Formats: sequence, C-alpha cells, structure tokens
Amino acid sequence: MMAKVRITVVKRPVHEDLIDAYINKERYPDGFGRCPLWDEKKEFIVENWPDEPADFPCDWAWTDIQRDVAMLLFGANPPWMARPGTAISCCSDGFRPVSFLLERIEE
Repeated sequence: MMAKVRITVVKRPVHEDLIDAYINKERYPDGFGRCPLWDEKKEFIVENWPDEPADFPCDWAWTDIQRDVAMLLFGANPPWMARPGTAISCCSDGFRPVSFLLERIEE
C-alpha cells in the first residue's frame, strides 16, 4: 500500500512592498490581502495519487506542490529537512504565497 501525505497550511504571508510597487492600483486600489482560499492549520490528505484532495481549493497551488508531494509519496527524504518524510512547499503567488508542510504518513 502506498503512503499518504498530509498537507498542512503553515503560513500565508503578504508581500506588501511588491504589491505597492507592481499591482495595478486602478483595478485593485486596496491592493491584496492574504490569499482568501486558505486557513492556517487546515489539513488535506493525499490518498489517490496523482489526484489532488477533493477539498483542496486551488488547482494552481496543487500544480506548484505536487512534485514535492510525489517525492514524499515515493519515499524520498529531502536532506535539508530536520525530520525524514517531511517537506515545506509553497504556491507560486509572488504577492501572497501560501506555505505548506508536507508529511508522509506510513500505514
């Protein structure tokens, strides 16, 4: 049986300096806030690779992190991580990226 991976939202920063410098202020006069699709500590489980979890709210973020999810599912242990079977990954939104903790679940 293949392992599973738990995805946990760990951080949702906003890069105000980049927003101030580059966002179209006519279209977005108030700039952007944190990505509204996520809540910190929200968890998802990947069980049926390569499908994203049914309740995962952003296809763009899934595309960004799925390589790291696959790495863990197939047994890799990133050498830069303190705990084997874990990784930190994020979506590629340059203004308000979301960081995820990925954890392999062995059964």
